[in-house]
Amino acid sequence: MSYQNDLIIRAAKGEQVERTPVWLMRQAGRILKEYREVRARLSGFKELVETPELAAEVTIQPVDLLNVDAAIIFSDILVVPEAMGLTYEMVEKKGPHFPKTIETESDLTNLIIPDAYEGLAYTLDAIKITKKELAGRVPIIGFAGAPWTIFSYMIEGGGSKTFSKAKKMLYTNPMLSHKLLEMISDTTIKYLKAQIECGVEIVQVFDSWAGILSEEQYKEFALPYIAKICDSIEEVPVTVFAKGAYFVRREIGQLNCRTIGLDWNMDPIHSRELIGSNKTLQGNLDPCVLYSDFRTIEKKTKEMLDKFKGGPHIANLGHGVYPDIKPDAVRCFIDTVKTYS
Repeated sequence: MSYQNDLIIRAAKGEQVERTPVWLMRQAGRILKEYREVRARLSGFKELVETPELAAEVTIQPVDLLNVDAAIIFSDILVVPEAMGLTYEMVEKKGPHFPKTIETESDLTNLIIPDAYEGLAYTLDAIKITKKELAGRVPIIGFAGAPWTIFSYMIEGGGSKTFSKAKKMLYTNPMLSHKLLEMISDTTIKYLKAQIECGVEIVQVFDSWAGILSEEQYKEFALPYIAKICDSIEEVPVTVFAKGAYFVRREIGQLNCRTIGLDWNMDPIHSRELIGSNKTLQGNLDPCVLYSDFRTIEKKTKEMLDKFKGGPHIANLGHGVYPDIKPDAVRCFIDTVKTYS
């Protein structure tokens, strides 16, 4: 398919671009009043995720309202464990909650590796609708959670400051841990391939809780499963974003992926030295910069862009945009990237 704006695809592939492409993690969400208006009509977050027409609508909103260079399909990483048989609830102002968790080997027998077109049809339908509605304006980014991050929720039962239950499982029952991580990986590969078949042009793997593992644990329980996913996806460029995993940047650079996301604590110049010039880097402005005045946002954005000059780059924040950040501040960031780069 030909795009009116294919900057992000070319940048991800390391090709020459006229300017740096820009998008934001969590760009489809609470910063936009138009999103809040859609949410207000529904019972909750999950209903929005599972209603393809509305998920497509909020996916397209930031393309229309913020002028970003890509849409990212509106969904949640926890649709994967739910499709596997472990249901979650999204509790308002608290976050995800799993009424039942994985505790023993016998719990694994209740899980499946689902057919994505059955267990996750709502997201795939949302991609098809979005693709049709966008009509080639910008590409769509698909995504899934990394196996370790999904594992941590399935064991812990929700968010946590320490994920001590999940980490305990790695130490006390490594065999169960590897079995579950393998199941999550196989499900994720099928899910991402289905997203690609339905029209996404890039996929991103989010390892949101990478930084709570030690280097040794990350290399045993996280990296091999991300590597398996990267090796399995050959159709489109793959982005790996492992928040807090500064200690394995060199190893992540050796994965069979095209783009590596950096959080705001990872210096772009040092990261480029560790990773090499053949990968595209993505990031990495501290989201809290967007609470500043426009002059500061412009200054910090230009400083960030200067640090990425050593190779291909996709501009983004170092994590998702926070819900109370003003849309005008986000537009200032986006406009600065476009004009300066």
